Amino acid sequence: MTDRRGKLEEQPFSYRETKDGRVMIYWQGRLIKTLAGGPAIKFSKAAAGKSESEIQLLLAKATGHFKHGNER
Repeated sequence: MTDRRGKLEEQPFSYRETKDGRVMIYWQGRLIKTLAGGPAIKFSKAAAGKSESEIQLLLAKATGHFKHGNER
């Protein structure tokens, strides 16, 4: 686990897989990223059978640095 600040313990991320193979990633209920094609397949395979805390880490890595501290 590499969540040094403990931000993922609150489980801020969620995701939904669509019928057409896309993965919609949400942060606190807001859509922040959509994965399609290869990245979506790779994420789905990586998330299969993982615990909720491991999935939170995968989601955080998939979104990259979308928050930089100046968002409200």
